[in-house]
Amino acid sequence: MSPLRDPDPWDVKRLPSAEGRNVLVTGGNAGIGYFVAEQLAGAGATVVLGSRDSAKAEAARAAIRARVPCARVRHVHLDLADLSSLEASAEALGTQRLDALVCNAGVLLDQPPRRETKDGNELMLATNHLGHFALTWWLAPLLTATPASRVVITGSLTAKSESLDLDDLQSTRDYRPKRAYARSKLAQMLFGLELDRRLRAAGSGTLSVITHPGGALDSLTPSRPPVRLRTTGERLRGLPAGLLLQSKQAAAWPAVRAVLDPSVRGGQLWGPRMFGIRGLPTLEPLRGHLADAELAARVWIASAGLTGLDPSWNLG
Repeated sequence: MSPLRDPDPWDVKRLPSAEGRNVLVTGGNAGIGYFVAEQLAGAGATVVLGSRDSAKAEAARAAIRARVPCARVRHVHLDLADLSSLEASAEALGTQRLDALVCNAGVLLDQPPRRETKDGNELMLATNHLGHFALTWWLAPLLTATPASRVVITGSLTAKSESLDLDDLQSTRDYRPKRAYARSKLAQMLFGLELDRRLRAAGSGTLSVITHPGGALDSLTPSRPPVRLRTTGERLRGLPAGLLLQSKQAAAWPAVRAVLDPSVRGGQLWGPRMFGIRGLPTLEPLRGHLADAELAARVWIASAGLTGLDPSWNLG
């Protein structure tokens, strides 16, 4: 791994050209994912919005084109909670190259009861991690056939202080929604790190990079009609929080840098500069569970078992 330093200055308002690149952003129809898609489209990338809701995807496409008139944006149906649908979603991309897969989509439940998908997996683990694990599995041949492609994993600041119970990844015992969410994100981040180790071992030119957005609030986020409208009252109420937190527009910066910055290396973690909560994207150290390669390998095997996929991916 490269030394921990921010290699080059990064201007979020003057992004390098992404002309000719194809990028799939899961959950690109709303929230942080929308701004990742908007910023990449503004840099010239062809952006595919992965979303299960075609109407919301079309609204996001309209919002992006309102700000980037020449934007190349389209939609592919994607339901990460439905494992049986992901092969078809991967095939529906209909492209010969995929320069980046941004695994951004996620769900956060605020309160019980615990919910399961039709596959019998806890909903947050299924959506935030297992669906992305399986989607990446299906897209691996396309990614590894594309020179210098990247898988960008969106984790969470909350995951850093959590731990995993590999005997109960599904949170069947003592279910607490916020803890289950943090654990799902920790599993996803460990997957991203293990993926990069396996890519390196296979001699692949594809990178896997993990990011987290820090702390972001809707009240600090600019309007993007018809995706969302921020009222004057909402904006004023959010001003005090702006001293500590940031908008979802700014929260997209680490993922965008992970896609576009040529100095980014596989196995790195990128997040906001100021205490990991807000600010320009910067390189962060891997600490605690994120530095545990053995744990990441065990999460990989467990994830393959829960998705019914061969853990020995074709990454060459």
